[in-house]
Amino acid sequence: MDNSTLQPVVQHNPVDTDRPAVIHAVNVNFAFGEGELRKQILFDVSFEVDAGEIVLLTGPSGSGKTTLLTLIGALRHVREGQLTVLNRPLHHASKDDLIATRREIGFIFQQHNLLEFLTARQNVELMFELHPEVTAGEARERSIQILKDVGLADRIDYYPARLSGGQKQRVAVARALVANPHLILADEPTAALDSQSGRDVVNLLQKLARTQGCPVLMVTHDSRVLDIADRIIHMEDGRIATAAEAATSA
Repeated sequence: MDNSTLQPVVQHNPVDTDRPAVIHAVNVNFAFGEGELRKQILFDVSFEVDAGEIVLLTGPSGSGKTTLLTLIGALRHVREGQLTVLNRPLHHASKDDLIATRREIGFIFQQHNLLEFLTARQNVELMFELHPEVTAGEARERSIQILKDVGLADRIDYYPARLSGGQKQRVAVARALVANPHLILADEPTAALDSQSGRDVVNLLQKLARTQGCPVLMVTHDSRVLDIADRIIHMEDGRIATAAEAATSA
């Protein structure tokens, strides 16, 4: 990636006190291991993401971006600092609270993680295992519709082996969106895609943010997608960089 294209817009806009931030992090720390084996990954991370925002999280490999994303996604426990996501405090949250939070989040990863023995529709329908209140018939209808929305109307019953890389990632996007999430977390969703496929994926995410007010927090090294961002937060060595530090590293 050509880092010279990065725009070091760091930190957050003033918060609307009448509309709580979707993500609110204050002095979040995180470490792996204990004692002599302890390795701290995040240091006093504080930032906010508001409804409808598209925020990109950039920085070199090992800077803590993915670890931060997993904490926000309720995939790990927050032990130090305060982290509130979708109005739920995740610091010292119970297992049930973490599960409830995950149900409201759509996850998209670099690898599409599709099950090869299921069709595109069936892979999308898997998301409804987290939503038992949705009937099988409704799950099927919504899965078909979202696949049409992402441009795969003619691939609904195809198995992943018959889909291109871009088409597989569109299925992954459809799976993330089908349950109407209130937050999208994306970890390098365009890294394995060509230019056009990557653009298609981020355009879908941008449309979701703009039309439904669903914020998107995306980890990326892909300079081709920086133009969709409302803000770019740059991380270095487990910390959120200041604007001056981000400019120096660009």
